[in-house]
Amino acid sequence: MTIRTAVVGGGTVSEVHLTGVQRNPRTELVGVCDIEEDVARDLADEYDTRAFFDLAEMLAAIDLDWVHLCTPVQTHLDLARTAIEAGVPVQIEKPITETYDEFEELADVARAHGVAVSEVHNHVFDPAMRVAMARKDAGDLGEVKGVNMVYTGSSSPDDPNRGPWNFDLAGGEFEEGLPHPLYLLLRAGGYPRDAGSIQATSSLFGVYDRPFDYDGAQVGYVTDDDVLCSATVLGGTIPNRVLLVHGTEASLTVDFVSQTVEVHDRDYKASSAARALNNLDRAGDRIAGTVANARGVFHRFRHDDWDTARSLDGHYYQFDAEARALETGGEMPVPLEEARWTVGLMEAVREDARTDPERDAEAPPTLETDGE
Repeated sequence: MTIRTAVVGGGTVSEVHLTGVQRNPRTELVGVCDIEEDVARDLADEYDTRAFFDLAEMLAAIDLDWVHLCTPVQTHLDLARTAIEAGVPVQIEKPITETYDEFEELADVARAHGVAVSEVHNHVFDPAMRVAMARKDAGDLGEVKGVNMVYTGSSSPDDPNRGPWNFDLAGGEFEEGLPHPLYLLLRAGGYPRDAGSIQATSSLFGVYDRPFDYDGAQVGYVTDDDVLCSATVLGGTIPNRVLLVHGTEASLTVDFVSQTVEVHDRDYKASSAARALNNLDRAGDRIAGTVANARGVFHRFRHDDWDTARSLDGHYYQFDAEARALETGGEMPVPLEEARWTVGLMEAVREDARTDPERDAEAPPTLETDGE
């Protein structure tokens, strides 16, 4: 028995959902829905499924086990509520909601109806992140004392990548991508002790023709276990996306660009020889990870079976893991609590941007364009 699944929204990110659902042997793509009728029809023809133009009508017309919501964030709450009230589990693209209050409303509806809801946290399931978290969970690092996320090269607020709806967000396209480093930090370090432990600082470096509030952010907090966690997120730079996990016995560096993991378990300060061996250890880890990635990509090129594709693609891995959970009634691999804190950290950044008196007093000028 396969899980009858529909994708709502035909924008940029929908392709990975449509392809993943269609390829996954656990799921059956039975519909695609978009308010733009030509978009829905074209996608339905491409993926050999049925086209719908309204979610409620689709829910009434076909029996569904799962909905993937790939629409603008401003529509997430209302569309998710429609599916939840029909008893259909929902996977929602990030950001899961526009505000924290909206998230609480969504969570209340899901809880009242006993329906599973999750947010897409695909980078949690990247190969390097899975390796790193397996080592952490196995106790290889000892007691984790701190986690740092560096996530640079994010999109500028005025990047039209996802569509004009992003320009209505306080951070524009930059804000649309902000959940990625935040949920990675939460997964590696744990959740904040409470909302009061969160410290957020925002910045506005660029000059734009729209009144965005921020295009850079730093977030820090402490967990119940006294783990110090921080993330720095910047746009307008060369991409560098690294997670550092600091333990008492060993530490890890997870490089999301190269998909490699470096293990730091040698005291390089002990001697000059230890320093040299430490350098060799790091180089060896990088080379081994690169070779493993190359083998995986080569295998996918030659075979392109679902298991290989799933192992290399974080989206596919999450789709498959959630399909398994729906089959068995198990826990979703992305807990709603992780989504809650992701929205909470984003809200802290927005709040800082809204209440920065110096930025309000010295707001950068907007660009002037011909004819305006």
